[in-house]
Amino acid sequence: MGFVYMEREREGQRKENRLIDERKRKSCDPFVTLSWCRKAKKESFLCLMGMACQQRKNKKKKNKKVNSFSYMAESVTVDSSFAKAIKSCHWLLFLLLLFSDRLAPLTVQAFTGTYGINYGRIADNIPSPDEVATLLRAAKIRNVRIYDADHSVLNAFSGTGLQLVVGLPNDYLKDMSANASQAMTWVKENVQAFLPKTSICGIAVGNEVLGGSNYELWGALLGAVKNIYNAVNKLDLADVVQITTAHSQAVFANSYPPSSCVFKENVAGYMKPLLEFFSQIGSPFCLNAYPFLAYLSDPENIDMNYALFEDTEGIYDSKVDLHYDNMLDAQIDAAYAALEDAGFRKMEVIVTETGWASHGDGNEAAATTDNARTYNYNLRKRLAKMKGTPLRPKNVVKAYIFAVFNEDMKPGPTSERNYGLFKADGTISYDIGFHGLASSSSNSLLLKDVQAQAQDLLRSHFMRLTISALALLLLLRELY
Repeated sequence: MGFVYMEREREGQRKENRLIDERKRKSCDPFVTLSWCRKAKKESFLCLMGMACQQRKNKKKKNKKVNSFSYMAESVTVDSSFAKAIKSCHWLLFLLLLFSDRLAPLTVQAFTGTYGINYGRIADNIPSPDEVATLLRAAKIRNVRIYDADHSVLNAFSGTGLQLVVGLPNDYLKDMSANASQAMTWVKENVQAFLPKTSICGIAVGNEVLGGSNYELWGALLGAVKNIYNAVNKLDLADVVQITTAHSQAVFANSYPPSSCVFKENVAGYMKPLLEFFSQIGSPFCLNAYPFLAYLSDPENIDMNYALFEDTEGIYDSKVDLHYDNMLDAQIDAAYAALEDAGFRKMEVIVTETGWASHGDGNEAAATTDNARTYNYNLRKRLAKMKGTPLRPKNVVKAYIFAVFNEDMKPGPTSERNYGLFKADGTISYDIGFHGLASSSSNSLLLKDVQAQAQDLLRSHFMRLTISALALLLLLRELY
């Protein structure tokens, strides 16, 4: 009988606990019951609540001894007047305090700052990915694009804090467009498997497809983009990984003056549906812009200084009453004009490739070390100003430089193999403020890595402390 009585008593207790849990789940006010708190943050929340309540009690009972109290997340209820006070004191900051270890942008941020670089590897004599990661961190270049998803690179970049955009090569587009399950497999194996240790923040689906010579890929691009995005979304990575594709100048019918730029008629039929989808998912328009190539195509009518960011009269666009003192700004604004003409005025333009060759063939006289140094040094200064273009002054220009290394196995003219800021042995091609692998000992570079990690950690803790203090001050202010 005693055993039966104990079992009934336990069953009654379990039912009571289930009712309590049900009431807590149905509660629509997170400040009335504390059971919504994540376990890892209960202590911080309860401590703050306890301090505030204690001060209120002390104010009402100045000369009375207040009994100590404790709070349990499963049962504590705050009186309605206190709940009202909390609600009125910027509850968003309160939530930030509780989840400060998970602070993250609400939208995808695939680019930090304004300066990035392309890490091409069509070479048989360049440093290992581990050395490249060290080199880029020492140079404080955080944004990196690669043209595939090579696992040796993804592993080497693990834990470095480098923001990496991986590439889905053009050869994969047809299969990815036709087979959603294959797109899912690719994302799982090449993106999800490396997160979060490797900071993969974007996937570039194809490169310079529209405007290219392979028309079959034109039709496959949008399907591949959608299947890759859907895979990312199903894996709950859409707020972490941005989907894009880069375009060359070949998609434009005319880019001079900038305000007259429109998409080519045969491209527009493929471009507009792509832009519509990118507009829906918040992706930018990615442009590969090369003043070097523009100058080579018309050296008699283009001022070299205009292409190199040097002092020049520039050009005047009478249609919009704007003056341009450098060609890159003009190329970016030409893209903005084409986007506006197509109905996508608010879409951001990001330069995913730009650079200047340091050596070339006989018909590439502009490809010199001096010109490459001038262009890349002035470009770095221009990006550091964090300003927009004449047409879009509020849209800060962001650009990935092409490229980290000279790549000795790239096909085409000699210039194609000589865009690198660094030579194959890791030394600098020319001085624009960076230091090569050979100019510093490995210990020195490792020290810089450790210092960078320490600075990141300090900034993170400072942010948490600042938010915590602000939330507490606002809460106490409302109470008194």
